[in-house]
Amino acid sequence: MRTERTGDGGQTGASRGYETRDLSVRVSILFGVFLLLAAVVVHLVVWLLYVHFGTEAAATDVRRYPLAQVGRPVLPPEPRLQVQPREDLKALGRQEDAILSSYGWVDRDAGVVRIPVDRAMQLVIERGLLPAQNPAPPGSGNTLPSASSSGRLLEAARK
Repeated sequence: MRTERTGDGGQTGASRGYETRDLSVRVSILFGVFLLLAAVVVHLVVWLLYVHFGTEAAATDVRRYPLAQVGRPVLPPEPRLQVQPREDLKALGRQEDAILSSYGWVDRDAGVVRIPVDRAMQLVIERGLLPAQNPAPPGSGNTLPSASSSGRLLEAARK
């Protein structure tokens, strides 16, 4: 015959509303050991699968990405970015200065030549500017309005 321990006033565990017996230590330790072994086994299986599929993929790897580079990189089509833009700009300035300060043919067949800017300025001072072919008479409405006219100059030209 089984007897239950009673607490205060002779009440049993069922009448108190909670378990009065302790959890077995043996069962707790066995559960922890089983959980630890299961975790080790799962990690071992996952690691073995990872190694297996990794070696299988490496053996049968065909490049699935046609745009991926193989070997030396291929240069992009022209125009490319400048590697040294400051030096390129300095070289361009030197070329333009050489053109602006030297004599040369622009169009040999038409007889058009290039002269240095300094010499061209001296010739303009010596000879004067050429007059315009058909100068517009003053007040003909061909002038642009000033900022303060608010367009009144154009209205006057229309009338």
